[in-house]
Amino acid sequence: MGIRYKLVPRKDFSKGALEDAKLYYPQLLNNGNITFDEVCEAVAEQTALTRADVKACLDRLAYIISTNLKAGRSVNLGDLGSFRVALSSSGATTPEEYDAATMMRPMKVVYTAGKSIQEIRSKATFDRIKTEEAGG
Repeated sequence: MGIRYKLVPRKDFSKGALEDAKLYYPQLLNNGNITFDEVCEAVAEQTALTRADVKACLDRLAYIISTNLKAGRSVNLGDLGSFRVALSSSGATTPEEYDAATMMRPMKVVYTAGKSIQEIRSKATFDRIKTEEAGG
């Protein structure tokens, strides 16, 4: 099964478009979720680890990523990808006028997919679902 989507009409904002003109765009249809416990179980089934071992490892991984991001480090996880912090702020005319407490926005965590995860871009297939099948 491929990645499911349906087509939805949206207002055409292109220059010269009529007032009520519409264009159809794909909208992703979620094919379900997998829980943390299900991920742990799946990894345990494919390795010599127990579900509790996997759970403990992933719990520590989240802690290690968080701790290192707070320290301003990037975290590289090989084929899984990497995490880094990104800052955003309004600007000041001079360095003396800059006040991080009022001008700095909350930091963002940027995830960049690793090679094995990025491969889905070229290998993924798509299944168009008619509106009636998609429930809307």
